[in-house]
Amino acid sequence: MSNGMTSTPLIPSYTRGIGYQAGLLGGMAMLVSIVLMMGEHGTRDDIKARLEEDRRAMLNQVLPHELYDNNPLQTITTLDGNPFGGDPTVFLASKDGQMTGAAFEVIGKGYSGDIVVLIGVQANGELSGVRTVTHAETPGLGDKIEIAKHDWVTTFNGLSLDNTPQQQWAVKKDGGRFDQFTGATITPRAVVNAVHEGLQVFERQREHLQSAVADAAAKTNQTVAEETP
Repeated sequence: MSNGMTSTPLIPSYTRGIGYQAGLLGGMAMLVSIVLMMGEHGTRDDIKARLEEDRRAMLNQVLPHELYDNNPLQTITTLDGNPFGGDPTVFLASKDGQMTGAAFEVIGKGYSGDIVVLIGVQANGELSGVRTVTHAETPGLGDKIEIAKHDWVTTFNGLSLDNTPQQQWAVKKDGGRFDQFTGATITPRAVVNAVHEGLQVFERQREHLQSAVADAAAKTNQTVAEETP
């Protein structure tokens, strides 16, 4: 029979101790950290996968399919000395075991940081395509270096060190042939300089790249021979 009094739950005395409370807070902090780490890990994998998809898509844009009968994503080497300080991977295009082109990243110093550009160069030294990979330039101004925003990068197509004089590798403001953007001259200037340097690197390392293609072809032929009964 009730006596009209409400019972109060007993709270263990140890829960009022500083050590207990500190441990509880520490445990909660650790749990939150684990959740954040798991989320960050999953996000990082997703971002990496999307970047790889973008790279494949861009590679197809700077190295047209008619240039090769191999798989440039699987025929790779690196730039000697990593001249641009970024990813030195070179994707090699070939037909019948002969190099027909190469694609690699170059880096320019833009207004807001590094501008990473993927260039495709045919074996004769002519540019087959240029695409911007990453940048932090001002939206509405510097972002015209993206193919999705403007066709400016297509003006590089077909140019080479042989058919374009040294002084022409500059924006028009500097006496060159390339348009600059209103209010954003630094951005196109950085891309022009980076692409020009990329062609020079290709010329200096042409033999190295050709040797890499020859080695890849030799390995492929050896594998085929071993698998043939």
